[in-house]
Amino acid sequence: MTTAARKEAPHHDKLTCYIDYRCRRPECVDRYTRQNRARRLAHANGTWDKLIDAEPVRQHLLTLHAAGITINRVAALLGMEYASVRIYTQHGYKNSEPRRRRITPAVAARILALDINEITPAKIDATGLRRRIQALAAIGWPTEHVASRAGLSPRHISTLVRQPTILASTAQAIATTYDDLRHRSARRSGVPKNVANRTRNRAAAKRWPPPKYWDETGAIDDPHFTPEYKVTQAEILAEDAQWLISVGGLNRTQVAERLGKNRSYIDRVLSADFEAAA
Repeated sequence: MTTAARKEAPHHDKLTCYIDYRCRRPECVDRYTRQNRARRLAHANGTWDKLIDAEPVRQHLLTLHAAGITINRVAALLGMEYASVRIYTQHGYKNSEPRRRRITPAVAARILALDINEITPAKIDATGLRRRIQALAAIGWPTEHVASRAGLSPRHISTLVRQPTILASTAQAIATTYDDLRHRSARRSGVPKNVANRTRNRAAAKRWPPPKYWDETGAIDDPHFTPEYKVTQAEILAEDAQWLISVGGLNRTQVAERLGKNRSYIDRVLSADFEAAA
């Protein structure tokens, strides 16, 4: 897989790809341009939908949640980002970002149109759950403590992180716990110093990104996004070279020419002894 492929937007039928992933496909740029032009024209004509009170949306989301239909599930049903729905029920990932109290009529209509009687709790992708547990480990929170605070069995959690899908209610429990613990010190909250240090060291060895990294990328729930936290340029180059060899059918000399590197350097980054040689 190439570096470009790792950052490819998962969808190309919404503005998300242009705004969040900086996609510049001609058709995506045209879509953004058309909608932006329509917005400016509506503003000029006085027909632009102004923001409205988001409280009815918040209450509807809370009602859905009480029935077992989580924010994750709502976001999946609407094709929206988890954070874009969550922001109407609580503050953003950064405490400086307060809960949204205003909403566009179009988004409000989409959320309010969800009928509780027609939706059942379902399983969703487990990527977000796995990344949240790992991010908390990066700041010293052991999985056992996270599970306990989420009302889940530690043994159950160890099984869940290896599964491709999980119950939406479980994902929501971990997401809520993550939002609570990410701003707290594990040691000051009762985690023994040696346990917190061991947890952080393990996470560092596995290069698990901390919450701050996911705040910056906004992709904690995106299974199409491959984090490059503390990944070296040599490792990226090795991955690109391996992709060209296995998928492109090139030999190492051709790979070196394609990537603009010396053949000897390509040999080094592909060697299992690269770290020792470096």
